[in-house]
Amino acid sequence: MKAIIDSFQQIRRYPSAMIGLTLIGILLLVSIITPIVIPYNEAVRLWRGGDDIWAENPRNAAPVWQNWFRNSKQPETIVFDSTEGDGNKTIETLSESTQEVRFIYEFDYSYDDFPPELILFANATFDEKQPHVEMKWYKPNGDEIRAGEFSPGASSSFRFSQDERLQRRLKRSTGIENVDQALFDDPGQEGIQVLKGPYRLEVTALLFEPESDIDITFVSYGLVHGIAGTDHKRRDLSIALLWGTPIAMAFGLLAALVTSITTMSIAAAGVWFGGWLDAFIQRLTEVNSIIPLLPILIMVGTFYSRSIWLMLGLVIAFSIFGIAIKNYRAIFLQVRELPYIDAAKAYGASNSRIIFRYLIPRILPVLIPGLVTTVPGFVFLEASLAVLGLGDPVLPTWGKLIQDANSNGALFNGFYYWIMEPAILLMIAGLAFAMVGFALDRIFNPRLREL
Repeated sequence: MKAIIDSFQQIRRYPSAMIGLTLIGILLLVSIITPIVIPYNEAVRLWRGGDDIWAENPRNAAPVWQNWFRNSKQPETIVFDSTEGDGNKTIETLSESTQEVRFIYEFDYSYDDFPPELILFANATFDEKQPHVEMKWYKPNGDEIRAGEFSPGASSSFRFSQDERLQRRLKRSTGIENVDQALFDDPGQEGIQVLKGPYRLEVTALLFEPESDIDITFVSYGLVHGIAGTDHKRRDLSIALLWGTPIAMAFGLLAALVTSITTMSIAAAGVWFGGWLDAFIQRLTEVNSIIPLLPILIMVGTFYSRSIWLMLGLVIAFSIFGIAIKNYRAIFLQVRELPYIDAAKAYGASNSRIIFRYLIPRILPVLIPGLVTTVPGFVFLEASLAVLGLGDPVLPTWGKLIQDANSNGALFNGFYYWIMEPAILLMIAGLAFAMVGFALDRIFNPRLREL
């Protein structure tokens, strides 16, 4: 054990290994913090939720950090929610049963492009008679636009671009068919140009019952949103990127650890006991080596279950009796003939003691580098299953992100971030374990140490 500890201390001599350890440490830290900050049930609820959860997010928006590399500043999402105290809500009683509720939303628009969508959400409480809502839009140049009216239900939304009367009025006055562009257009410039400056939206709601009330949320959607962007369902991709980390680490580390230790133990037992047990292990390994793992996983995922834990169990079961058993067996055959093994038999050591105290520790320097370099293979396998549509339908993972992006034409539509973000994380994970594994192999293998 002291030799192993001393060998690990030598890893500081390899800068690539230190970089790899740093990256692995960050991935493990994220894997620990993510389930605490976003519990499992909450992550599943968010990822499977519809527009009711992600209504205030834009659709297919790039990450906000893309603005750092652009000459033109893309619009970010602007949200005003009266339940959060936004809008300067004022109430005026007009009669015994009628009230006027007014909201004023002011914001400074300094972006170089138009927002893709403007929506007003209304949550009203009433018994029989619905409130009536009217909106006025004020531009920085002083123009006043009657932006529309509607009678909301308990939970309603008003999409400015879908109001035909507003579209006709704006087309007559500006010649622009797109409502969102017409509301932000600078009439003083030729062509369609964004008018920057302070905007104001006034929302007036008439309540016709004494106990009625209404809350308004105004959203000017952006072309960029959040640290990771959004997908076609308005979901924040950071949820899947964060939760994909513990899933990838758990899948890769558990599969590599259980497979390596179990395989080594079986090989050691076969060599020590020999006879029919060793022959059975070798024949089973040979049969298992010609069985294709991926088609079996595809078949199970198609006809039975796509649970990630079932897939993990199958991967471990088929990987235990892999070719590595023959490699371990070749080493154990040499270790078995060493003098200290004969000494252990002479003083009456039990079979289990000889296997686990004398045989296995002898080849730990071979096991550790191999275990570390095996992890990326299992991480990529989990992602590959998800890309093929056989990933866990509940959990958000890196592979699921890539599969969703591919299914919705992310590359064709220019949403490169959707695929690049999980792909880069997969490459970082693979590179980190590979750098550490190669350094450990160089440390533990005396022949490579001299190179």
